[in-house]
Amino acid sequence: MTAILDLATVRRIEVQEAALQPSLMERAGAAATDIALTLLANATLPPLIICGPGNNGGDGFVVARRLAQRGKKPAVIFTGDIDRLPPDARTACEAWRAVGGEWLTDIPAGDFGIAIDALFGVGLGRSIEGGLAQLVARINALHCPVLALDVPSGIDAATGCIMGTAVRASHTATFIALKPGLLTADGPDHCGEISVHDLGLTVGEGPGQTISPRQFASCLRPRLQNSHKGNYGSVAVVGGEPGMAGAALLAGRAALGLGAGRVHVGMIERLAIDPMQPELMLRPADEVLGFATVVAVGPGLGQSPQALELLRHAIDCDLPMVIDADGLNLLAAHPVLKAKLARRAPATLLTPHPAEAARLLGTTTQAVQNDRLAAAMRIAQHCNALVALKGCGTVIATPDGRWWINTSGNAGLATAGSGDVLSGFIAALLAQRWPALEALLAAAHLHGAAADELAISMGGNVGMNASELIAAARRLMNRWIATTKTT
Repeated sequence: MTAILDLATVRRIEVQEAALQPSLMERAGAAATDIALTLLANATLPPLIICGPGNNGGDGFVVARRLAQRGKKPAVIFTGDIDRLPPDARTACEAWRAVGGEWLTDIPAGDFGIAIDALFGVGLGRSIEGGLAQLVARINALHCPVLALDVPSGIDAATGCIMGTAVRASHTATFIALKPGLLTADGPDHCGEISVHDLGLTVGEGPGQTISPRQFASCLRPRLQNSHKGNYGSVAVVGGEPGMAGAALLAGRAALGLGAGRVHVGMIERLAIDPMQPELMLRPADEVLGFATVVAVGPGLGQSPQALELLRHAIDCDLPMVIDADGLNLLAAHPVLKAKLARRAPATLLTPHPAEAARLLGTTTQAVQNDRLAAAMRIAQHCNALVALKGCGTVIATPDGRWWINTSGNAGLATAGSGDVLSGFIAALLAQRWPALEALLAAAHLHGAAADELAISMGGNVGMNASELIAAARRLMNRWIATTKTT
């Protein structure tokens, strides 16, 4: 797990450490130079450094000076005015000139060993347009590694959204701590490989973190020999209207695959047996709650009057509950029921995708995607629930303002049934008496990590099926338990 800091906190740290020697800019430039030298390796082509009009440009000038001192003779582009640079950036620019450094206003013809993006970083407050947009397009067309300093120019460091256009980096060296925009929305498609450089500062923990198995290691315990299925809980999955039976069955199979002792699937569409998973106990949807220690409601539920009544009964149960899919859509359509949900004492966990999140918030999908972190936190507070806002960089949020961004997973998860499997994973861990937060963090991370392992075994992520995640996650879970046992 790694701390993620919001921009206000980063700015506060920068002000507090302004008198530090060597300066933060010198330290950032030194860290970036080390990465640039590694990427250049034995390349004979020169480095290209594109410096912007602010402190990010100052970082670039430090890198230029240091590379020149190592005999690399960088070509430097400067899009600003030296007389209008912030003080530290102006000092860095003058130090570059003092060693004989010059700059151009546009990328020269020829090839380069590396391009270093020091245009804007976290300081961008407007969309990149006009000539600067053309410059970004030229950077993206280069046939060499691209190292972004702090944040790829054009990516909003707070949200991960593209501001007009954005540099597509192969590597990003970010300073002091991770920023949310590196990890969610468009950020992961533009950052490449991320390295974090604390610049010698002790950052500590902020409100946000990435997810790793260390956060739930205390729950990764091997099973006692002297145990029985009742020790591992009983999951009730409620859903499966006609034409959507597969969603409920996938959730049930996932719950079994991750260790629930028993799984009852309450189907609106009446089925006698799941031939692919006969261990599942299929019952009428209105009969399963009495057998449960945990309920997952929503996979394939539909939005009929019967579905609404089933959701009402589930909310009334004094059980931990996962709500997904049409369970969320019904909540959004019935504010009184949503308010009742917020008053529940047992743990409630919601797993919306962006469109479902938008319905819960009474806004648009695009508005949710424009600030995924804020959207997840609002839902958590309004519903008094733990929330996993699914998507690129799934955001986990709690009602008390804590949040996490999951970094496992890939685009193979963009397939029907993937969310149903996640619901089953969460329910299985809750049934095994995991604390609700640890269950949500572990399930989200495991869901993505299973997809990553599948992508390796498949040679890519195209054509990944949701049902394939279950066996991959089971293998990973057992591996994590075995590793924890021996450490």
